[in-house]
Amino acid sequence: MTPAQVIDLIRHALWTACYLSLPVLALGFATGIVISLIQVVTSIQDASFSAVPRLLIFLGLLMLFLPWMLSRMLNYTTSMLGDFTRYAQ
Repeated sequence: MTPAQVIDLIRHALWTACYLSLPVLALGFATGIVISLIQVVTSIQDASFSAVPRLLIFLGLLMLFLPWMLSRMLNYTTSMLGDFTRYAQ
């Protein structure tokens, strides 16, 4: 393999990882903002009030997006490992 092919392979792997994690991280970030605003408005400074809802939201989002994420990872893996002649040169 040439260095350009290795760089392209790594770039594609990193973009796939970013693409897969984006929905869960973005919605988790929005949830964190909303919970922080609720804490500021109500003056509740309990750590469990902050952590428990965020963990539940992340768990729910993972369960919701897991089939989509698995199908994307399966497609990526199949396309990457499906043709070894690209890497054997």
